Amino acid sequence: MPRFRITIEYDGTSFVGWQRQAQGLSIQGLLEDAIAKFSHETVGVRGAGRTDAGVHALGQVAHFDLNKEWAPGRIRDAMNFHLRPHPIGVVACAQVEADFDARFSAIQRHYRYRLLTRRAPPILDRNRVWWTMQELDAGEMHEAAQSLIGKHDFTTFRAAQCQAASPVKTLDMFEITRDGDEIVCRVSARSFLHHQVRSMVGSLKLVGEGKWNRRDLEAALAARNREACGPVAPAAGLYLVAVNYPTGEVRTF
Repeated sequence: MPRFRITIEYDGTSFVGWQRQAQGLSIQGLLEDAIAKFSHETVGVRGAGRTDAGVHALGQVAHFDLNKEWAPGRIRDAMNFHLRPHPIGVVACAQVEADFDARFSAIQRHYRYRLLTRRAPPILDRNRVWWTMQELDAGEMHEAAQSLIGKHDFTTFRAAQCQAASPVKTLDMFEITRDGDEIVCRVSARSFLHHQVRSMVGSLKLVGEGKWNRRDLEAALAARNREACGPVAPAAGLYLVAVNYPTGEVRTF
């Protein structure tokens, strides 16, 4: 039974999230429906990350099994045909070893969060950035974010409904830069807790506003208490950009 890996991009605005649910459109559900339409098989698609409602992806990865051989390019094109008009695209497809797992084989995940800091609202980027009219100090945000790098108990930045077995995670990188009116946060780790990135960004926005400093962020982390977290950043600014695997595949983000 051949196994296939697909790389997907999507605009998450109109979806209930990655995971299929009883009500509403999900990315997983639409992918499974598209596969069924061309293969006439009922399959389960496993993704590398269960993105929430409103979260976008440029490099989500998923896998599924089929009973017969298919040319990967044919799968990509057939899926894209049947996904129309939904804002989901299969960017690449490849046949992989039977033990490949999009979720559990991943060794690093990369997220990007975008904040727009200007008086005028976003037009072309509506639902794709966190718009704030306040001026933010990206340098102070970056400096404070460095205290989150490494292995920590991230209970403070963990959603109450998080199902992870442990709140301990190792953050590999947290970079914050400014490009004109936009501030971009780039975060990498093997895995993340539910709402972890959005919770960290929301707290770092307080640093950018001058309401918190690095010591305040460190105190929030050390508290291991959800009540110590700043406001959770909205889903619209978050992107799953890339997922790395032991094959050595690395994508820029």
